Amino acid sequence: MNRSAKDYFTLVLKGMGMGAADVVPGVSGGTIAFITGIYEELINSIKSINLTAIKLLLSFKLAEFWKAINGTFLISVFIGVGISVFSLAKGLEYLLHHYPILVWSFFFGLIVASAIYVARSIKRWKADTVIGGLAGIVIAFMITVISPAEVENPSYWFIFISGMIAICAMILPGISGSFILVLLGMYKFILGEVGDLNFVVIGIFMVGAAIGIIAFSNVLSWLLKKYHNTTIALLAGFMVGSLNKVWPWKEEASEIDLGSNILPGTYEQITGHEAWLLGAIVLAVAGFALIFVVEGIGKKLKK
Repeated sequence: MNRSAKDYFTLVLKGMGMGAADVVPGVSGGTIAFITGIYEELINSIKSINLTAIKLLLSFKLAEFWKAINGTFLISVFIGVGISVFSLAKGLEYLLHHYPILVWSFFFGLIVASAIYVARSIKRWKADTVIGGLAGIVIAFMITVISPAEVENPSYWFIFISGMIAICAMILPGISGSFILVLLGMYKFILGEVGDLNFVVIGIFMVGAAIGIIAFSNVLSWLLKKYHNTTIALLAGFMVGSLNKVWPWKEEASEIDLGSNILPGTYEQITGHEAWLLGAIVLAVAGFALIFVVEGIGKKLKK
C-alpha cells in the first residue's frame, strides 16, 4: 500500500491513541485500533513477522524484510504507542485521580459507540454471529468482575507467561492488557521493575510479549479470514462486556499501592452518586459522537 508522509503521520496519531488507552487498566488499545480502521492491517502485519521474514533479515535482505513485514506501518504505529506511554501516562493518571467520573464517562461513551461501529461492519447476522457476540459479552464481563490477585509471582516463567497473556489482551478490543496484569497480580511488580530498569525482568517480559503477539496475531488473522463476521461479533461483544469496567460511578474497593497513587480500575460499582452528573453526560455524549465524527472524516479523506 502506497502511503504519503501525511498518512504515516496519521498512523502515528492513531498509535498515540492506542498507547493512551493501553495505560489505563480497563480500556484496550485494540479498541482504538479498531475504530481508527487499522486493526486488521495491524494484525496481519504482526503476523507477517515469521520464519520467512526472519530468514530475509538474517540474509541481510533488509529492503525485502521491511516490505514483507509492512515495516513502515508498524514502526509508525508503535512510535505513536511509545510517545503516549511515556508522555500521556502521567496526565491520564492525574485526570483519573482527580476527575475519575468525567474520564470514565468519556471512555464509556467511546466504547458504546465503538461497539456499534464494529457491529455495523458485520455483513450478516446469523446464529453463529449472535452466539459469537453473546460469548464475547460473557467472557469480557467475567474478566472484569474477577478479583485481582493478591500475591505476586515473580518467577521467571510466570513473568514470561504474563507478557504473553497481557500483550494478547492489549490487541483485543474491549479487554485491557494492563487490567490482565492486575488480575495476575503482576501490574505493580512489572511497573516497579521497569522503573528500576531491571533489564532481566524487562527482557523476559518482552520476549513473552513478542512471542505472544506474533502467535496470537496468526490466530486472529486466520479467524478474520475464515470466520470474519463471527469474529467481528465476538470482538464487538468484548466491547459491550467491558462496559461494566468503565462505568463512571464507582468507588475504590481495593487499593494497589503505587507509591502515592491508587491504581485505576480497582473499583466497585455504586449507584446514587450525582457528583459531576452534567459533565459526565456531556463527556459521554462527546465520546460517543467522536467515533462517528472520526468515521465521517475518514470517509471524506478516502474520496
